Order: sequence, then C-alpha cells, then structure tokens
Amino acid sequence: MDKKFEPLFTPWKIRDVEIKNRIVMCPMGGTSLFGWMKPSYFNETAAEFFLERAKNNVGLIIPGIAPLRDTIGGKWLYKNKKAFKRLKSYMEEIHATGAKLFIQLTAGFGRSFAVTDSMVMLLKHKVIGALVKPIVNASYLCASPSELPSRWAEDVTCRALTKKEIQEMVDAFAKTAKMCQDAGVDGVEVHAVHEGYLLDQFTTTYTNKRDDEYGGSFENRYRFATDVVKAIKGVCGENYPVSLRYSVVSKTKDFCSGAMPGEEFKEVGRDMAESEKAAKYLQDAGYDMFDADNGTYDAWYWAHPPEYMPKNCNLEDVAHIKKFVDIPVVCAGRMEPDVGAQAVKDGRIDAVGIARQFLTDGEWVTKLKEDRLEDIQPCICCHNACFPLSHYKGVANAASFEDVAHMSRCALNPRTMQGHKFDIIPTKNPKKVAVIGGGVGGMETARIAALRGHKVTLYEKTDKLGGVFIPASAFSFKEKDRALIEWYKRQISKLPIEVKLNTEVTDIQSLDADEIVVATGAVARKLNIAGIENSIEALDYLNGSKVGENVVIIGGGLTGCEIAYDLHLQGKKPVIVEAKNDLMISSGLCLANSSYLRDYFKYHKVPVHLESQVKEIGKDYVIIVDKTGQEQKVKADNVIVSVGYIPAPIAKKAKNVHIVGDANGVGNLRTVVWRAWTVAEEI
Repeated sequence: MDKKFEPLFTPWKIRDVEIKNRIVMCPMGGTSLFGWMKPSYFNETAAEFFLERAKNNVGLIIPGIAPLRDTIGGKWLYKNKKAFKRLKSYMEEIHATGAKLFIQLTAGFGRSFAVTDSMVMLLKHKVIGALVKPIVNASYLCASPSELPSRWAEDVTCRALTKKEIQEMVDAFAKTAKMCQDAGVDGVEVHAVHEGYLLDQFTTTYTNKRDDEYGGSFENRYRFATDVVKAIKGVCGENYPVSLRYSVVSKTKDFCSGAMPGEEFKEVGRDMAESEKAAKYLQDAGYDMFDADNGTYDAWYWAHPPEYMPKNCNLEDVAHIKKFVDIPVVCAGRMEPDVGAQAVKDGRIDAVGIARQFLTDGEWVTKLKEDRLEDIQPCICCHNACFPLSHYKGVANAASFEDVAHMSRCALNPRTMQGHKFDIIPTKNPKKVAVIGGGVGGMETARIAALRGHKVTLYEKTDKLGGVFIPASAFSFKEKDRALIEWYKRQISKLPIEVKLNTEVTDIQSLDADEIVVATGAVARKLNIAGIENSIEALDYLNGSKVGENVVIIGGGLTGCEIAYDLHLQGKKPVIVEAKNDLMISSGLCLANSSYLRDYFKYHKVPVHLESQVKEIGKDYVIIVDKTGQEQKVKADNVIVSVGYIPAPIAKKAKNVHIVGDANGVGNLRTVVWRAWTVAEEI
C-alpha cells in the first residue's frame, strides 16, 4: 500500500467502540436493513450488500435510513421484533469480518419528502388523502416544523407537526435504539440535523416558525434533536454510541435556491457562527460523533455533489467545526482517499466518509490496500440509479415508483442492491460473439460475455475504444468519466477479447459469429431552421471545434446545459434556447445534478430562453421567438445544436442479433450498461 494512504488504516474510537480503520461507509437512501418503501422487514439484499463491503475492509458501516415508522402502513419499527431477531444474528456475521455497524434512524423528511404527482394529489385533496391514509399517510410523511412549501411541489403546503407527534418520535427513537443495542448493533446514528431533513428543518429559522418550546430561540430550535439523544442515552446508557448526521453549513439562500462554491451570500439556514455554537451544544447534549457535510435539499448538490462540484467540497467547513468539539468528526462529500488521509494525519478530521463509490465498486478499499488503484471502477457522480429523483417545472418527483422503492442501485454496476438478478453465471455453451462498436455499451457487453466464457471479438471503426463517451468526457469537470474509459480499456485488455480497431463492419453476414451484438450508437437529430448550415452539432463541439465568445445553444437538455456550463467556465458568453418550460426535463436526472446547473446559470446570469425557439440562424446572429410570438435578435459567433439523438443500429434485432447502447434506445449510462448486462447474460 502507498504510504500516503496509511493514515486511513489506523484505529480510532467512538466512545468505547474501536473502529479498525478511518474509512466510513456513509448512509445512502435505499440501503436500509429494514427496507424502505414497504412495510418494515429485514432486507436480505441490503444485508448481503453490506456484508460484502465488510469483507472488503471497510471500518464502519452506516446503512441508509431506517424510518421510525413504515412509509407504507405506518407501523412503528420497534414493534417489528422479527426483524430485530434476524438483525442480531446478522451482527455476528458483520463482527466476524472486523467491521462495525451503526443503524441510522430517521424522524423523517418533512418538506423534503420527494413526493410524486400521485402523492401531490393526496396532499391537495384532503378527502382522497384521508381515504388512503391507512396505507400511505402523505400528510404525516411530509409534516414539517411549520406550514412550509414542499421542496418538490412548490404549490403544496406541508402541515406542521403537533407536539404529541414530536414526542411520539422521540419515544420511538429511544425504543428502537434499545432494540438495536440488544441486537448487538455497535451504535445508532440520528438522522438528522442535516441536509434539510425534518430535524434540520426544526433547527433553521427559515423553516421553523413555531412559537412553542420547539421554535424561536436557539435552544428551542435544537430541542427536538437534543431530546432525541437524551432519550436514547436514557434507555441505552451513556456509553452507547450515538452519532449525528450533521450539516455544518446549510449553503442555502432561500427556498429552492442554493449557494455556489465560493459565492458570497446571505445564509437563511445555519451559518458557520451558529454551527460553531450548535456543534458544541449537540455534543454536550450527548452526541458522540458527527457524520458531517454541508447543504440542504434547497442546496442539494453540497450533500450529493455531482461532478460539477469541487472534489473534497466540504472538507474545509467540516475541519473547521472539529475545532469546537471533542468528539470524532467524519467528513463526506467527494472525498478523495489521499486528501482524506492527509486530513486525518493532520488531525483535521477523524475519518473519511465515502458513499457512492461503494455502490460502483464494493472492493475499492481492498484494491486501495493492494495498490490496485487502476482496477477501482470509478463512481462518476451521475446519480442515474442511486438517486434518480428528478424535478422540473410542473412536475414534482418524476421518478417511477420502481426507482423510488429501489434507490442505491448503480448505473455502472447492475449487481448493486439488486439481489442476484445480474449474477455473472458461466455459460455451459460457449459461443463466438461479435460486438460491433467500442463505446461503453459495446465494451460492457463484450466484458460480461467474456467473463461468462464466450469467445468475443470487439470491432471498432476508429483507432480507440470509448465511442461517443470520449468526447462526452472531454469537459474539464469530467475527470471521473475519463477515468472510467481508462478502467474499461484496462478490463478489456485483461480478458481474452480480440479487439479489432480501425475496422468498420457494414455487413453483419460477413462475420464469423454465432451471436452478434450491435452497439453502433446514435446520430444527431436534425432541425429544419433557416440558416441551419451556420450551426454545428453538439458532438462537433465536444470533439474540439473552436467557437467564439458569443455562443447560442439550441436545446436545454443535460448535454446542452453542460456545454453552456463549459463555455461559461472558459469565460465565454453562452445563451440557452429551450422549447420546453424548464431546463433538463428528464425522468432519470437527479435534482442534485440539475439544480446545480440551474442555480449556476441563475447566479452567473447566463441567459436562458424557455418556451422559445430559434427561427433563423445568420452568420453572426440568431432570431429567437418566445411563446407569445415576440422576436429577439441575439448576437452569435457560433450556434451549437443539442436537441437529442436518434438510434442508428446497422442491423435489425433478430434471433441472433442483439442491439445495445444508444443504438437500442437513446438514454443514459444506466440504460446503456444495464441493457449490456442483460444481453450478455442472455447469450
């Protein structure tokens, strides 16, 4: 192991519980050991997932939130004695690996609950809501400190919790924590004075307008959180570890408005001055560790940073708050192992919190120890499967129930949190498999087919593997995407796959193969606009075409917005024209990712023309028409068209012909990779 990582592999303590190393697997929604969007039970899929990570050298595991009450049905978790009986035997399995495990318990989401349009109906129509209440109590799930606008449906008002409901939750925290203790769980984590969840909403003045003992003064606003830890300690004893998921600074300017890195702004949530006081106050109340980062759901990209956010984005704030407490402090948020190790060595933090990298590659800690960093499949912060909760104007949470119920899957690793659905089973009938196209879809199909024992030949018409993902990863902020391409190349080179570069296949009948996989991608959608010849396609720009200072981008989807972001980072002046009523309207794009770009454009005053179209493209201008028919002439040195793609398979699907990637249907990495596995496992 490289010496720079050695500080990560030293022991530390939370109360009397010794953790073997400084790597903490942080909680992620959807990984609860008690299930999530169905009546509580012991989730064997999650249990197996964590056990594999424990066997691969993680120090402390904190599974995702366990609701005090079932999301569906409303049964209190502490009444589920059967699940805790199974938990006890499971803890013996975890401890056999040398790892420790804390259970994270949540009071709930308040206004941050990611309501779907169907839930919006339940909240808006009280009669319907009352009828469905025994199954899904939407009013309770979204109940907040005060009457507040929902983060996901701004025209919905979330009701205030009653004092009786608050006290029931405090009691449930204590009872559930005691059952965890009796089951051999090493500690519990309270969720959360963090990320704008329910307890956090009580602490901040912009979300807490109460005039009782849970609102107003500093002490009252933090009363719910301190009551919880005191109640837990009252039944579990002072020495039973209780961690707190904690956001150091809210980074929030207003409802649905976050602050950019480095921005000077007026904080409406918890600023650093209050955090210095709050951290000491919460410690003195009984909390034994802070599992810390920044942000709220209004500034969600701080807690769930996309690639646009700086690496180690929360380290300085978390390291600062450690100066005010005597308990261990963990820092999370795009943490890099080398930077985290140095911070631990310098005493700035006690441990490094990592989350979604464990979804992509459960063996990454072992590979780090064994000096196999190049074999670690990188997480690219896409949130396409682990947190695909999307939101745009007119739609609350656009995710399907399937996605909401099964968060913390992985776009790049279909095996994650899906049981044995995608097990790689050796074939009993090895075949010759030809894969046409060396993009991600083609490489992944070839890789899995080869791992199963098929004889694979991969054809690529250019001189390198990667396909359209090469130009797509060219942005300065896409370093993890570039690392993913290199990871694929390395994995392909280690397998018995014959790679034929500079080989374009036009006739599949000429191939000596039993099975043929077509992964030939897609072509850009064309527009019929006067002067369209004066524009370039998005792919031209991504491939290096030079543009001037004033650039109009036609299309405000993810690619168009990333191009605008890239141009602005270069000091240029992009203008976005989008026909729909919002940017990045997509059911698979996490709000943490899209809200960063929306907030960035707003803060930097990047012109965005919604519900508008380009009528004409001239040599140095475009004419934009809005929904009222009003025309505007805008200066444009260049025009980039980014309005999507159309599948371009070179052959049709047949008995022995399979289509993957964008050739099968234009989507994202999740659709590409999962389809590749499905095809490779069916051959």
